[in-house]
Amino acid sequence: MTEKDPALAKPTSLKLQVRFLLRKILPTIGVERRADVRAYLREEAQPDFDYFLLVVLSSIIATSGLLINSGAVIIGAMLVAPLMSPIIGLGLGSLIGDEKLLKTAISALLRGSVIAIIVAILLTWFNEALPFITLQTLPTEVLSRTSPSPIDLMIALAGGLAAAFALAQPSISAALPGVAIATALMPPLGVVGIGIAMGRWEVAGGAFLLFITNAVTIAFSAMLVFFSLGFSPGTKDGVRVPRSLLISALVTLFMLVPLTFLSITAFQEASRMREINTIVSEEIRTQGAELITLDTKTDENDILNLEITLRTPKRLYYGDVDSLQESIAVRLQETVAIVINQIIADKLDPLVPPTLTPTPTLATASPTNSPTPTSTATPPPTATATATSTYTPTPTPVTALVQNIFTNYDQCLELHQRSGFNSPVIGRLRNARYITILYGERTVDGLIWIEVKDQEGRVGWLPQICTHPVTLTPTKTPHSATPSPEGN
Repeated sequence: MTEKDPALAKPTSLKLQVRFLLRKILPTIGVERRADVRAYLREEAQPDFDYFLLVVLSSIIATSGLLINSGAVIIGAMLVAPLMSPIIGLGLGSLIGDEKLLKTAISALLRGSVIAIIVAILLTWFNEALPFITLQTLPTEVLSRTSPSPIDLMIALAGGLAAAFALAQPSISAALPGVAIATALMPPLGVVGIGIAMGRWEVAGGAFLLFITNAVTIAFSAMLVFFSLGFSPGTKDGVRVPRSLLISALVTLFMLVPLTFLSITAFQEASRMREINTIVSEEIRTQGAELITLDTKTDENDILNLEITLRTPKRLYYGDVDSLQESIAVRLQETVAIVINQIIADKLDPLVPPTLTPTPTLATASPTNSPTPTSTATPPPTATATATSTYTPTPTPVTALVQNIFTNYDQCLELHQRSGFNSPVIGRLRNARYITILYGERTVDGLIWIEVKDQEGRVGWLPQICTHPVTLTPTKTPHSATPSPEGN
């Protein structure tokens, strides 16, 4: 007489028709295959030497991948980690009431998790003592595992269903490595260890919540698959839903509460950061600058502190920054304190020809003709400046050099307010510095005085004999030029 499979028993009440139809749709799992699955999970969930060795190695790989921010290394740790079997064994043991399998799976999961966290802590401390990897900020692979959401629960649910179904069906067991990658168990434990080692408890707490979410959801989905495939014991009336499955479902639904709260908080924070970034970028563009980075921080007085790094073609001064801060505060409707780090930069476009401007390349000066800038493809190796013995002012400003030819050294290096040595001195000049000769010219005591403008923008008077007109020839490639005046 053959044993009758409870999974194929015809339901005797209308209440069980839906379950019976589901059993007919799902592939049939025989008694022998169910026994093989139970034996396999009892062996794989056993915390022996091989299990602990793989836990240590996978924790080293996962923590190293997190520290160097390498997704490929983290995937390798997911494939090596042996934590999936105890979790699925926990689901099967809870469903069929196998106390031995249940205790073995819980022991393996708890001890493996503790060992993985300790290994991650030690590796992080070792890296801080001998900084092979300098951590200015937490890597993105770490931060991405600190804020679990309902999407993570959905991924774990689908992964657990796939893992349990692939385990029950030997023909599709090759899908298990992909399931191990999707339902990450070891990387969150590595993030917990990194957070504890660095004193970042919010990081450790978020990663631990992600691990608990994955573990509970995978165990529940495994129970659901095994129940659908007929692993649960039957009753006289047919198939009943075990209490352990109902409890696991309630726990999984309960996990949605903190995950939803964290998701809403993260969404609000992301929306606020996007608003701040948009407003700051728009206000900075009104100053003709470009936003590079933006760091935000709210202090204990609820003041939003913004550290802005921008690129600008012109220097911003105190008035510009004060106006920018006021505009940002008005648009955000909150108290704002900003710090500006500005990078002065010119924008060059190879498609737009450059506008030639005078450069310190000297050529022969003509006293009767206005200087006309010309561009040469190959600049001369040296450039000299020569001038005639007499000077005739031209109707346009002329560039000249200051040269001291008096015995009194200060007479040619003093910029006077009016023509004549008796007028007040408004500034001092340096020998061989460039000045611009303007239009004014007067003769005082037989000495010709001309109106000039120095490099600092000061306008005053100098003796004409103290100036040496030059013609500047612009070139596309700047190079140094040493003036060698002649004709003195």
